[in-house]
Amino acid sequence: MPTISVDKEDLFNLLGQTYTTEEFDELCFQFGIELDEDTTEDVKGTDERPQLKIEIGANRYDMLCIEGIAQALNEYLGRAPQPEYKLKPEQPEITLTIDKSTESIRPYACAAILRNVKFTQRSYDSFIALQDKLHTNLCRNRTLVAMGTHDLDTLTPPFTYEALKPSEIKFIPLNQNVEMDGDQMMEFYEKDKNLGKYLHIIKDSPVYPVILDSKKTVCSMPPIINSNHSKITLNTRNVFLDITATDRTKAEVVVNTLVSMFSRYCDEPFTIEPVKIISEHNDESRICPNLVPRVLSVEMPYINSCCGLDLSADEMCKLLKKMSVEAKQSIKDSKLLDVTIPITRTDILQQCDILEDVAIAYGYDNLERSTPKTAATTAQPLPINKVGDILRITSAQSSWLEVMPLTLCSHDENFSYLNNNDDSKVVKLANPKTIEYQVVRTTLIPGILKTIKENKNHSLPIKVFECGDIVFKIDSERGAINQRNWCAAFAGKTSGFELIQGLLGKVMQTFRTNWLSLEDAKSSSKPKGFWIEQDDTNKMFFPGRGAKIHYRGKDGADVQIIGDIGVLHPQVVSKFELGFSISTVEINAEVFL
Repeated sequence: MPTISVDKEDLFNLLGQTYTTEEFDELCFQFGIELDEDTTEDVKGTDERPQLKIEIGANRYDMLCIEGIAQALNEYLGRAPQPEYKLKPEQPEITLTIDKSTESIRPYACAAILRNVKFTQRSYDSFIALQDKLHTNLCRNRTLVAMGTHDLDTLTPPFTYEALKPSEIKFIPLNQNVEMDGDQMMEFYEKDKNLGKYLHIIKDSPVYPVILDSKKTVCSMPPIINSNHSKITLNTRNVFLDITATDRTKAEVVVNTLVSMFSRYCDEPFTIEPVKIISEHNDESRICPNLVPRVLSVEMPYINSCCGLDLSADEMCKLLKKMSVEAKQSIKDSKLLDVTIPITRTDILQQCDILEDVAIAYGYDNLERSTPKTAATTAQPLPINKVGDILRITSAQSSWLEVMPLTLCSHDENFSYLNNNDDSKVVKLANPKTIEYQVVRTTLIPGILKTIKENKNHSLPIKVFECGDIVFKIDSERGAINQRNWCAAFAGKTSGFELIQGLLGKVMQTFRTNWLSLEDAKSSSKPKGFWIEQDDTNKMFFPGRGAKIHYRGKDGADVQIIGDIGVLHPQVVSKFELGFSISTVEINAEVFL
């Protein structure tokens, strides 16, 4: 959750009231934000102004600046109406054309204009700070969205958004005095602590995106830097906003957030001049920004039921108005509310979000405690967890120690170290921070062997087990599935195969599953039970010392292969830096459900 620092005196002036730290902390708590720190005592005797550091919900982009916080709190307290944002003129006079060349790098763009703006130093600083907060938060460090602000009076519309070769882009970057091309800028900013972290976004591309005016004057090279030519200052009266993105929805959220917060400083407050966006990708044109509110229908019984209330439609509408949301009872259905969602409330996606706003406006402290009107209130463990507990208790009673390794491991540990090269079902991390955590394990054995490795100086034998989840990639909407496995390992001077097999027998006996000879297992009666058959296809085991575990859950049922048992191959043991024999057994615990 982002923490926003705001000037204490300025905020209280905007709220029209001075609060003690305790009073403002309580107001924040009731509204659903948190006062993190009041620096009044810390800055006593200095020239610094007291700051309030407020923790905001990560999805409340409209409250990432002092203007948004003051507006939201004033509406909550009933001191200010919801702003009415409007376009003037309704039909745009300025255009931004998105060239087809941008399709390969940053295909989306938005724009807007704030006319006759009057900045003070602190409102200007807030304007820049909001952009920084959005870049870090919603824009994911400019990878999804990047924004630029320009002094419109220094540019000549219409504008174009193109992708050019680095050598073709030449301009003086912001706060510099030497003209550079794209390649020179990449080299110049490579060691810059602020901009260097963004270079990778476009550095390897054969073309860089660029915003140009009609005279081919460069406005910006997103997502890296703006041009010094169109730099905004305290004297800037007309601001041109350019937004480029790889995600169109987020680009529209960003442009709406910027104009809704800072159009208040225009001579005609909350008035925005639109820009016509012409996209050559799909021959589409649209007016930006789109200020049309969204409408969402919500069920009043759902809200009352979840909150334990019995509110009328009028009462709910009054509560929602405190949260910057207009609502009225639906004409079609008296049990529905038609909620009008302004451009500032992009966090509202479904009716549970409206439910939350009603509860906040009503006051969580005012909700009465009540017993749920349902009989299904007794908690019960999941069946697979009960199976896991049985496996743990049985193993522990047999003098084996439980271990709890990490779920992530390296690709080599999960495959090549086990003499296995089939990684078709493994879930891989897209951006692993270290080589140790590249994949989600598909077997419990690497974790157990790593645990034995860290304890190899202890006295032998080492007898350990784990009951935990492994993950497989599947072709479905979820993309992956968990499977609960049980695994045990015996490490000693001898292989201990008979001991590991004995533990397997004890576990099966606990689940009322008998050992079957091969003759009984293949008989026509198909009795319930388990047995093992030699398997030389699994290269993890020593040749002739590995087997598949076969299981028939009930008489006459089909046979399942539920796991493996055997003596590990010396190559496997040595790769985990172990110098003694190890036997392992691993089964799918979900067969006992």
